[in-house]
Amino acid sequence: MKTYTYQMKTGIVRTPEFERKGLATHGVNVGLKCGHECTYCSTPTMIRAHKAFKNLGLSAFNTGYAVIDTDTPRRVARDARHTKNRGIVQLCTISDAWSPEAQEYNLGHKCLEAILSEPGWMVRVLTKNTAVEKDFDVISKYRDRVLLGLSITATLDKAGIISITEPNASPIPERLRVMQKAKAEGLRTYAMLCPLLPGIADSPEQIEELVKTAVDFDAEEIFAEAVNPRGRGLILTQQALERAGFHNEAKAVEAIRSQVNWSQYVARLISNLQQSVRKHSDIKKLRFLLYPKGLEVCDLEVIKQDDAGVVWL
Repeated sequence: MKTYTYQMKTGIVRTPEFERKGLATHGVNVGLKCGHECTYCSTPTMIRAHKAFKNLGLSAFNTGYAVIDTDTPRRVARDARHTKNRGIVQLCTISDAWSPEAQEYNLGHKCLEAILSEPGWMVRVLTKNTAVEKDFDVISKYRDRVLLGLSITATLDKAGIISITEPNASPIPERLRVMQKAKAEGLRTYAMLCPLLPGIADSPEQIEELVKTAVDFDAEEIFAEAVNPRGRGLILTQQALERAGFHNEAKAVEAIRSQVNWSQYVARLISNLQQSVRKHSDIKKLRFLLYPKGLEVCDLEVIKQDDAGVVWL
């Protein structure tokens, strides 16, 4: 993995999109391209025109490299001091502050301290890396102002498969261990079940287990989302699964490249999640992030009949 550094201009910025999602009012990013290299990642599609890639002579869709900004904590500290209307900061929105390359410069830790040292801010941590465990001292110090989430994208029996689609992220068992440790230390947690890939994490049994796991670590909210069909993420995920010999799972991913099948997959996800959350928790905790564009009319109508826990985007 090659790491490039590129200086960006922003520190803490307003994020209307994440406010609509109910995640945060502000966002921070320590880079543009994350070294976890999840095959389904839709971020390259969103940032493909960023001038950084032209300046570096690279494409956002290439693999094997990461782009970070080691100066981010300085700008974050500046904005944390000078921003008047404070709220919840998502750390991060397009990159991961605890990815391998970010860890080299301690970016997650520095940004956490920079934000939380100023009153009036809260932080929502979202990561796929258990390195965040090293910063439990900071999180514990400001425990009422931090929401911690490690993405849980598969049940334990599918951990080997998900390691193919999330090759440089921490293993699922380790993420679950850290979430349980957070609970034991009295830290505030939330669940991020995203994305729930077809053939891997979308069956009623798998969803029920994931919801029960979220309840077990005292998740204040349960966020969930279907895999984003934009860009080449589905193709890359299908190819990676095929190369690893997971042919049934690869076929399941290939199937939702059809709009009709993708729409049905989303409708099933919502229904299964609602059923499990109602059974094991409180439906008011569910936050299914839904972009209705691309849904078939019949599936859209079914969802509208019972949209408890659905966040329409």
